[in-house]
Amino acid sequence: MSFRIQGLPAEKFRPLFALSDDDLKWHGALRRITQRNSPCRVSLTDAEPGQEVILVNFEHLPVDNPYYARYAIFVRAGEQTYDAVDQVPEQLRRRVLALRTWDAQDMMVGHEVVDGREIEGAIDRLFADSRAAYMHAHFAGPGCYAARIERA
Repeated sequence: MSFRIQGLPAEKFRPLFALSDDDLKWHGALRRITQRNSPCRVSLTDAEPGQEVILVNFEHLPVDNPYYARYAIFVRAGEQTYDAVDQVPEQLRRRVLALRTWDAQDMMVGHEVVDGREIEGAIDRLFADSRAAYMHAHFAGPGCYAARIERA
């Protein structure tokens, strides 16, 4: 099955990088210099140690039901939004992922934990359920949102 993976829209986060640290706090965000590889949710690439990132709380499931969800994510300045069909970014390949599918009413209809090297098979299995309208990938360890996956 053909699929599309998307990072978050770059334009949503660009203004944060021009803010002072005090202004970032007002937005519930923090400027950080990475100590280890930190996954940028815009480009779906990793910021290397020593690079500046913004740590911000992001509402990745803004629904009016008990599945409403937000969590901390990293974004890096100057990145372009990842958007590709039938391609998996290395950032996802190198991690254990929790995949969750949602129906048209934003209710969970499936889930699977998978090694990122085997993500295509999990996407096929989860999208085999006709109720699945879209999928979210999360990094299984910390549980944070990674990317959106749709049928292409």
